[in-house]
Amino acid sequence: MHEGINTTVAKAKELRPYIERLVTNSKKNTLASRRSIASILGNDVETVKKLHDTLATRYAARAGGYTRIVRLGRVGKRVGESARIEFVQ
Repeated sequence: MHEGINTTVAKAKELRPYIERLVTNSKKNTLASRRSIASILGNDVETVKKLHDTLATRYAARAGGYTRIVRLGRVGKRVGESARIEFVQ
């Protein structure tokens, strides 16, 4: 919903393929794609609507690579290296 989160580098790398698949499926814009994405996301209506209406139209001409990982370095007391995963504009 916020189009970006701060997390660790390892978690961001693990999250990337999951998000890429969701956006690719939402680009089909069928009832079946809406239902499958809703079941994956726990029937969160707002998120499904944003994926299909906003993000799918934004990336209609793009074949992949919808997200980027920006390394933030060490932030605060956190020992692991921090990163931000966000959608490409």
